[in-house]
Amino acid sequence: MTKKFKPGDWVKIKGNPSAPKMEVLRYVTKYDPLIGAANNHTYVECVYYYDGERIIKTVHQGRLLKLRDAGGIYRP
Repeated sequence: MTKKFKPGDWVKIKGNPSAPKMEVLRYVTKYDPLIGAANNHTYVECVYYYDGERIIKTVHQGRLLKLRDAGGIYRP
């Protein structure tokens, strides 16, 4: 699977209107125990802030939607 995002891109989770706006940090290697292989280009590490706390979330790139406006983390 090809990489869809670059570090610094703004994304949201598809189908969830209340999902926070997140910034892509990097692609991470995630080991899949069922297949027995590592996925290098499918999982993205994202960051967002909630009540002043930095939260890092790992999400599959197929679940993310790229945003056009890069309004920033602190604006809703």
